[in-house]
Amino acid sequence: MLTAEEQERYRRHLMLPEVGLEGQERLRESRVLVIGAGGLGSPAALYLAAAGVGTIGVADGDRVELSNLQRQIIHDSESVGQSKTASAAKRLQAINPVCHVEQIPVMLDQANLPSLLRRYDFVLDATDTLAAKFMINDICISQGVPFSHGGVLRFSGQTLTVLPGVSPCYRCLFSEMPPEEEREACEQDGVFGLLPGVIGTLQAAEAVKYLLGIGSLLTGRLLTFDLLGMRFREVPVPHNPGCLACGNG
Repeated sequence: MLTAEEQERYRRHLMLPEVGLEGQERLRESRVLVIGAGGLGSPAALYLAAAGVGTIGVADGDRVELSNLQRQIIHDSESVGQSKTASAAKRLQAINPVCHVEQIPVMLDQANLPSLLRRYDFVLDATDTLAAKFMINDICISQGVPFSHGGVLRFSGQTLTVLPGVSPCYRCLFSEMPPEEEREACEQDGVFGLLPGVIGTLQAAEAVKYLLGIGSLLTGRLLTFDLLGMRFREVPVPHNPGCLACGNG
């Protein structure tokens, strides 16, 4: 049962029939992995902790740099030079001491990600490279772990939720990675600092909705956001029978 302090902390959640005491207790027992403690992972992790998710894994092998602070709001000036996982853990536990933060201060790859995924109920892909996004999609599909994809570039962002065996996946939409020179050009481009806050918050919302079993998830539809035009748009994502990750390809 929630303690008296927890009941006061989550009082506005407990007032919602869709959450209530049972739902809040379910969040406390849930485990979410955030891959990337940067622009997307910062707001996502903050809201997961505030919402009462009991265990949050934060995976990132980088250290905080001054240029990160324009968009990576989980870190501050005093964090520069520290590992991103340590900086994130300190902030998350300051927001919610009940939340347990598992620090994973390494870059995830084909060798270490599969076993790590089995410990979590939901994954947030908050990475900033296409190679990482394809890898996370493929391994989440193979392990049967649901996840939220998020991506940002310049003034535009997108997000998609994938339930393995149920909904289309990231490869159904983008079957193969673009050539290396195109990937490098995208990954070295700028990002408007406020943009990841919008997409990362949406990813956290999808995670909490999934854990609670409420609402409609972004499955089979890519939600795009144009910040300059202040427009959201849904793009249908049909299942690709020949998909190399979730189809018969």
